[in-house]
Order: sequence, then C-alpha cells, then structure tokens
Amino acid sequence: MSVMIKETAVSEREMVAAAERALADISKVRQGVGRVIFGQESVVERTLVALLAGGHALLVGVPGLAKTKLVETLGVVLGLDSRRIQFTPDLMPSDILGSEVMEQDEQGRRSFRFIPGPIFAQLLMADEINRASPRTQSALLQAMQEYHVTVAGERHDLPAPFHVLATQNPLEQEGTYPLPEAQLDRFLMQIDILYPDIDAERRILVETTGIEDAKAQNVLDPAQLKDIQHLIRRMPVPESVVEAILKLVRSARPGQGNSETDKHVSWGPGPRASQALTLCARARALYDGRLAPSIDDIRALAEPVLQHRMALTFAARAEGMSVRDVIARLVKDV
Repeated sequence: MSVMIKETAVSEREMVAAAERALADISKVRQGVGRVIFGQESVVERTLVALLAGGHALLVGVPGLAKTKLVETLGVVLGLDSRRIQFTPDLMPSDILGSEVMEQDEQGRRSFRFIPGPIFAQLLMADEINRASPRTQSALLQAMQEYHVTVAGERHDLPAPFHVLATQNPLEQEGTYPLPEAQLDRFLMQIDILYPDIDAERRILVETTGIEDAKAQNVLDPAQLKDIQHLIRRMPVPESVVEAILKLVRSARPGQGNSETDKHVSWGPGPRASQALTLCARARALYDGRLAPSIDDIRALAEPVLQHRMALTFAARAEGMSVRDVIARLVKDV
C-alpha cells in the first residue's frame, strides 16, 4: 500500500516518462557539479536532495572545504539567478530585504519606491549566517517559509524557485550569534562537511593550483528544476516508509514512551521534521533512479534532517553525548 498526495490522477506511463526525463536531467547536474567539486559525494548528494525537494540547507564546516564553491557551482549548473550575502554583525534587515526610498517627480510630487534587496534571487547564499544579529537573521524567517517578504506593510513575492543555502563555521564562536530554533527549523537539512579523503585532496592539489580552474557549465534551467520538484511531490510513498518516519520522529520527542529520549533529549522535532523527511526521502529515491522511497532512505537522511531540530539535556551534554549519538540509536530501531 502507498500514500500519495491528493492531486489530479496521473497515468503510470506519464509518471514513468516524467521520471526518465528527470533522471536524465539529474545525471547532467551530477556530472556538471563533479567537474568542479572533487570528492564530497555525500555532501553533493544531500545538497542536491535539499534543492530537488524544494527546500533550504545549512552547510556546516570548517573554512576551506569548498562550501562557497559548491553553492556557486550549483547556481551555474542549475541555471539559477544567484546572489551572495556575507553576513556580518553590522548587517541590517534592510540590507537583505530591500528598502523604500523617497523620490520626487518633475511636478514636485513625492512618492516611495521599493528597491529590492539581494534576497530577491532564486538561489541565495547566506555566508556565515551566524555572524549576523538575531534581528537580521529573523529577516530571513518569513522569506524561507512563506516565499515573500513584507516591507512597509507591502507584500513582495520572491522569485520561484527560491532556495537559501547558508554556511556556518562551527569553530569560531566569538562574535557570532546562535541561530534561533525557529529559523533552524526552516532548513530542510543541516549538512555537515568533513575533510576530503586523500584521493580527493590529491586531485584538488593537482587540478586547482594551475593556471586554469575547471569552470561550471549550465545544464538545467529553473523551469526544469520546478518540473522535477513537482514530480517529487507526486511520487508515491509506501505505507511502511510512512510508518517508519512517524516512528522515528515521534521517538525523538520526550514524553513519547522512549526512555532513552526522555533521559537525554530536552526537546525534539515537530511535524515539520516529518514533512522534511518525507520530501527528502522522495528526492533521494529519484536521485538514485528509483520511483519510490525506501526505509534505507529514511536511515540515510535521519541525521541531516533531525540533528538541528533537537536539543540534549544538560546531563547528556555533561556525559559527552551528541545529538548524532541519540539519532543513531533511534535509527537502529527503525
């Protein structure tokens, strides 16, 4: 038995034909990214899954791991209008959203005109997002969830598709502001970027220290990306996968009958985590060439989808536990 989103019925032949087109496009994207980003297959996969699912991602890693390069490459390969904002402590909300300026015409009449900020892009890179003040960070909240901004009481719709890829340096804490839980929940996934393996690093040394670097090539356009995102939302989800998602997410919440969670978790993921896990599982299945997600997709995506939506108790942190340890234990029961 499978669960499908309520929508106009689509024949199996049409579904397969759309999936074949999407798979061909995804293959081109993977090859295009692979020409510029060496190694880090898991990071590339998770970032693309987040974009294919129509969401936002938080990239966490130490400096020099090609976080900025990855976002720039994705913007070119996917054909998206991309902008970059370097977050700093003195950044103001108007620097992101835009502002109104007063103008005077030839007759002397004055009026306000809205000048859009850099958030009006299809792919926004929020570089070192935790360096901005909470006031500025909150300027992204409405945009990330509702896909429009309100300035001076007027609504301004953002372009479609709209994605935020934010980066964060986990080492430096001085002069930074932790992201509020409400904003963290808007990110579909938190993607941890680790050091590359020796073969990938050897290739980086050889191919990026010469006169010319590899350049990203455009292989997709925003309309094709939106078609893939629409297809993913039409993919069937087996009942067993739905039950696995519910069991995993609910077991991560205190007070739901799991003694380990009650002992170690201060607060757990909400229903938005279940939605994110369902969408990401569909996107990962299509990324791998399958037309329906499996429980293996849930196991693979549990950590990036849940880790930023949970917090440990003081006692658990004192024992040296991490959120990843808790999630790994919960995944074993799925």
